[in-house]
Amino acid sequence: MRHISGAWHRTAAGAGLIGPDGTIHPTIFAEMSALAARTGAINLGQGFPDEDGPAAVLEAAREAIASGANQYPPGRGIPALREAIAAHQRRFYDLRPDPETDVLVTAGATEALAATLLALVDGPDDEVVVFEPHYDAYAALVALAGARLVTVPLRWPDFQPDLEELAAAVSDRTRVILVNDPHNPTGTVFAAEVRDEIVRLADRHDAIIVTDEVYEHLVFGDRHVPIATLPGAADRTLSISSAGKTFSTTGWKIGWVTGPADLVDAVLAVKQFLTYVNGSPFQPAIAVGLGLDDGFFAGAASALRHKRDVLGDGLRAAGFAVSTPAGSYFTVADAAAVGAVDAHAFCRELPDRAGVVAVPLTAFTSPQRRSDYATLVRFAACKRVDVLEEASRRLSALA
Repeated sequence: MRHISGAWHRTAAGAGLIGPDGTIHPTIFAEMSALAARTGAINLGQGFPDEDGPAAVLEAAREAIASGANQYPPGRGIPALREAIAAHQRRFYDLRPDPETDVLVTAGATEALAATLLALVDGPDDEVVVFEPHYDAYAALVALAGARLVTVPLRWPDFQPDLEELAAAVSDRTRVILVNDPHNPTGTVFAAEVRDEIVRLADRHDAIIVTDEVYEHLVFGDRHVPIATLPGAADRTLSISSAGKTFSTTGWKIGWVTGPADLVDAVLAVKQFLTYVNGSPFQPAIAVGLGLDDGFFAGAASALRHKRDVLGDGLRAAGFAVSTPAGSYFTVADAAAVGAVDAHAFCRELPDRAGVVAVPLTAFTSPQRRSDYATLVRFAACKRVDVLEEASRRLSALA
């Protein structure tokens, strides 16, 4: 096979997609979704809803297309969406970003993360601290940026970090502390003392905090608390979120970054050479969504909580041990009691055994820690209730 040099190699290697023989593997989501399509299994692996979002948001997109919003929008995003994002931050969190300088619209949260890390990381001497297991894009993007990934483990069953291990991971080499809360893949919501320690360590070591808050409205207890609201955090925090999870519009890819103007400008300097702009007719539609009444946001969380409970009950009945998530689309279960020794092998076999697809938690970990998560599996609850009930019925064959 021809050797092709370039940054792609370290990016793919960072994400664990290159085998010992140099073969390039698909992402776990591509692999398991293809398996679901091939076998006809219910796909509880990839985190996308099977129901459309609110009618007012969908209609606003149709109206925008019909009215001619089909060309390049402004580089920072259309004014209506930037103003809606700023109003959202003020309404829910009492944060007050200036929509002219402190808000940047992106092609989903993943582009926001990519532009942010590429903008703020300056080479191999810089470190990015993340919690592990972590969304697979984090390792890939840190590798692409040429930095070093430093991980802090989250352990079954509550997936809260040890504060001493967190403190040991952050040093003067730390450029960014990247925090995903509510957390994918574990579904945990970090405790107040964890958030406080992140801010303390960032201040002590002059690090920038980057938050991935795409599940901010999908929490099942107290309202989400952004790190940017904590004392001393705002000046060093970039908050990232998106519309896909809240409004069930994952294919629209409308995200945003908010924070201090100088940090946002740094991200814009890179972002404008990635996608440039995107989603012109979807931007006014998401502005409508962000202005929906409190009942919508409370209802979205309540509906997902019910789905979480349906899935969790089904998993327990099938013999799994379950970590009950406090937020996000996902539930992590230990499959050891139903025969799992290796989570990846178990997930490859599950469609034939039970007609359901899930994702191994080891896909979200570094090689040296995979044994800590060897039998843990992630299931997505963001499907119709009848689909979750049928998946539960199928999984009962494992009991």
